[in-house]
Amino acid sequence: MAPAWHDKISNSAQIGGIETSVLDNGAGRGTRVAWVNTGTGLRYKVVIDRAMDIADAFYNQYSLAWLSHVGITSSQPFSHRGMDWIRTFGGGLLTTCGLSHVGGPESDQFGERGLHGLISNLPAQLESILQPDPVAGQLEMAITGKIGQSQVFGPNLELKRTIAGTLGKPTIRIRDEVVNRGNTAVPHMLLYHFNFGWPLVDEGTNILWQGSWQSPGEKNHHSIFREGNNFRQCPVPLSAHSGTGEEVAFIDISPDDTGRCTAGMHNAQLSIGVALRFRKEQLPWLINWQHWGKGEYVTGLEPATNPPIGQSKAREQNQLIFLEPGERRTYELELEVFSQPQSINQLLNHISTTR
Repeated sequence: MAPAWHDKISNSAQIGGIETSVLDNGAGRGTRVAWVNTGTGLRYKVVIDRAMDIADAFYNQYSLAWLSHVGITSSQPFSHRGMDWIRTFGGGLLTTCGLSHVGGPESDQFGERGLHGLISNLPAQLESILQPDPVAGQLEMAITGKIGQSQVFGPNLELKRTIAGTLGKPTIRIRDEVVNRGNTAVPHMLLYHFNFGWPLVDEGTNILWQGSWQSPGEKNHHSIFREGNNFRQCPVPLSAHSGTGEEVAFIDISPDDTGRCTAGMHNAQLSIGVALRFRKEQLPWLINWQHWGKGEYVTGLEPATNPPIGQSKAREQNQLIFLEPGERRTYELELEVFSQPQSINQLLNHISTTR
């Protein structure tokens, strides 16, 4: 059967595709971006000059992502000490943390490291853009770039990122390859900071994941992540989360029989479900960040190689990954949006039966 648009379009951009541009105003002036339109209602903005992270993301009229007060800023390659990272944290659907440190600021005999590392403040060198050509039967689209995190006489890590999709499918596929281009072994930590916001995240929205969990810090300070509390349902905005108020859980997420983990969000009022999928062997941890401040209403689902405990503690616990010269690691993630009751129920059943 011929597709509905057969013989009715002149330009494939009428259905979807990738459009690049440069921001010309505000703190992000001069920053390269790429709008990706899947032709399904799912469209999102790749910030090429910020490690090809994803800022805005919409499904039809609904925003999926949380955007901070900061918004998009230009890359700040020397924003790597103390809490500098927070000054350029625009939120967005995805902010990448790493490549060699994930966690708070720290200093030891191996050096000084700022919050969550440097990678998200580095620009990509674009390698290719594959546009869909539906008339010719080509529905795939992809944008690929390389981001170097390196210094002379020091670590030389490279991230090759491809963000891909298929015209007509509400999915985002991310394939990352991290390689050590240097001549000495280097530490490696990586965390994918997915940030979901209103209206997907609202009072009563369910946070979806299965696995054993622990919440760091003193137990008597836990108002959300404690036994007996439904920390898998989004609350009203909380005055206690004004300013720096927040809670977090480190989750040893349960994979299915194929080794794939699924987490996500479900807003029954909007009839939207979002699934975030990744492989346990690549990203064994999931972090759930909850920050319900007034005007700063967000929850994060963050697949990671390690909990955000920092390079020092990971080294101390013998959990720090080292990449030898020339060694590479691959990470594959997929985000899919569901809007039909049957597919949402399948998602909920899949997660609930994973143990």
